[in-house]
Amino acid sequence: MTHHTAPRRAHLLAAALAAAARGWHVHPLRPGGKGSALHGERACTRIGECAGGHRKWEQRATTDPDRIRRAWAADAFNVGIATGPSGLVVVDLDVPKGKEETGSSDAPDGATSFAALCERAGQPIPLTYTVRTPSGGLHLYYAVRLGIRLFNTARTVAPNVDTRAWGGNIVAAGSITPHGAYEVINDAPVAGLPAWLLQRLQAPPAPDRTPAPLLIPGQATRRAEVSLERETAAVRRTSEGGRNNRLLAGARAMGRFVSWGEITRDAVEAAFQAAGEAAGLSPGECRTTIHSALDWSIRTCRPRATA
Repeated sequence: MTHHTAPRRAHLLAAALAAAARGWHVHPLRPGGKGSALHGERACTRIGECAGGHRKWEQRATTDPDRIRRAWAADAFNVGIATGPSGLVVVDLDVPKGKEETGSSDAPDGATSFAALCERAGQPIPLTYTVRTPSGGLHLYYAVRLGIRLFNTARTVAPNVDTRAWGGNIVAAGSITPHGAYEVINDAPVAGLPAWLLQRLQAPPAPDRTPAPLLIPGQATRRAEVSLERETAAVRRTSEGGRNNRLLAGARAMGRFVSWGEITRDAVEAAFQAAGEAAGLSPGECRTTIHSALDWSIRTCRPRATA
């Protein structure tokens, strides 16, 4: 069955309406995919909703059933939830690629990392509405009080743990990809974001600025650290239309430091992931661009002695 069939369209429309009935602002994603199906700034005709200037997907996400029916009448769109306007923080517990494909990765998955984080905080895992992703990851939905404005994080809370808030999009239950469906595995009411986790998400990161004359695993040389700060800041400042190209250029610029052993690839990926999402790119788009850029840069990098 293709994603253009009437039954699938009806299924996805029902999923969008169900999410909107909970007060969650939804927008159409590409059929079978996770990227927004709404037009970007370059394609904007400045009419309709955009008559006063281009409105991004987060601004155009809606709970209006009539608007949702009109949108999903066009195709079998997957369902995206704009977490910020919906008053949500979604904790995304990823499965490492090696573990997802072969079950043999040594890296802890997001669920294990989050459980350890809760244990260190002396708190139980906060049970809430939960969705399982096609890769076996989990999305834990939490509500935040009006007036609290949190933003996305990428593996800064714990290994393989991301969070989606303002500027973030999460694929809703009922959406279908070539790898499987997003399924509700705990239909409990959405719990409030625990105070200890709120405090952790509000706390600014404290980067390690200590120079490393002799590289120690997990640390970076000063010049690699300075370059990473400069490149990620440039990504955050880039407006829609040039964000992906700037992310690609920045990650390529950092690849040489990874190749030379001056900084870990994980550190570079996490920093650019957070910067790209802060600029408004989708998590998947960021990952693809960063991985491609680093692979190319590392493969083509000249030896440090000749650079």
